Amino acid sequence: MLNKALEFSNSTPWLSAISSLLLIAILLFLIRFFVMYWLKKWTSKTKFIFDTLLIESISKPLTLCTIIVLLTILEHDTFIISTSISQQIPFNSINIVLALLALIMFLDRFIIGTINYYGKQSAVVFNSKSIIKGVIRVTLSSVGILVLMGTLGISITPIIASLGITSLAVALALQPTLENFFSGVQLVIDKPIRVGDFIELESKEQGFVDHIGWRSTWVKMLPNNMIIIPNSQLSKSRIINYFYPERELSVPVDISVHYDSDLEFVEQVTLEVAREILISHEWGVDDYNTFVVFHTFDRSSINFTVMLRAKEYFNRFWVKSAFIKALHKRYKKEGIVIPFPITAINTTQESAKFNSDKKVQGDT
Repeated sequence: MLNKALEFSNSTPWLSAISSLLLIAILLFLIRFFVMYWLKKWTSKTKFIFDTLLIESISKPLTLCTIIVLLTILEHDTFIISTSISQQIPFNSINIVLALLALIMFLDRFIIGTINYYGKQSAVVFNSKSIIKGVIRVTLSSVGILVLMGTLGISITPIIASLGITSLAVALALQPTLENFFSGVQLVIDKPIRVGDFIELESKEQGFVDHIGWRSTWVKMLPNNMIIIPNSQLSKSRIINYFYPERELSVPVDISVHYDSDLEFVEQVTLEVAREILISHEWGVDDYNTFVVFHTFDRSSINFTVMLRAKEYFNRFWVKSAFIKALHKRYKKEGIVIPFPITAINTTQESAKFNSDKKVQGDT
């Protein structure tokens, strides 16, 4: 039986090589699976983040390393069976490409994972992580291609020498794109806006900053649509950031009362209502020292402004609405009149003018 198996193996060497290669491949992938399972289970019990990140980063590169081992075994079997065929297949070059690809993949996953982790800890990294990721991936890809060409025997000296002229041509061709890119870097460094900020553009459009990318910044407007602005245009325009330097903001409310009103009493009642609203409302700032300023003798009223305080710009509408309803109810209870627009006619002056005009007409 054993002799027959050996005779069959000798008569069909390629079939035997492929069968043994499949068995080894199954064995290697099983070993890889159990090793990765054990490592993930072990790292899940630790509080250190980088061991988990390391295991997640080597998962796919380890698959490529397994393929490299299988190719090495296949090269050995091919060399034994047929030297000419073994020399025609560039096993070494393929292994070098796969090894370099595995290294780049590992570095990319590990560095990007580190950036994602620190993006949760730091607002600066969170706002700029898309740009940082892009720069890292372009750098890794460029260096990897140059190293691969050098390893394969391709001279990279002419390529490096021509990069100066090529870079100038690319810079001229991609001038708008590069302008947007560096404007995005400037936005990230200067931090006039951050992801999550509520801003008002020079065109009076308002919304929350959703994303700061390579080329553009995305602002989600209140009607739930998105406005996309090139970074170069955004960096040159005037922006109101309602979340900077802090989210709290004053809410002025203009009010009018009748000329017969007792202004001291009006101020007292208004401040009492304002303090009650700021304390009871979920969006009010309860420790804010609200105040009243009288400023205008209008045609039919005395006008003044009361200052409230809201926790965020968007919440000011609800605080103002609650205050107006409560103040209207209290004014009605206290007998304080909010006058309608009135046009008064001074009959004494008008009658004197009328009599004068009538006398002139009689003389004529």
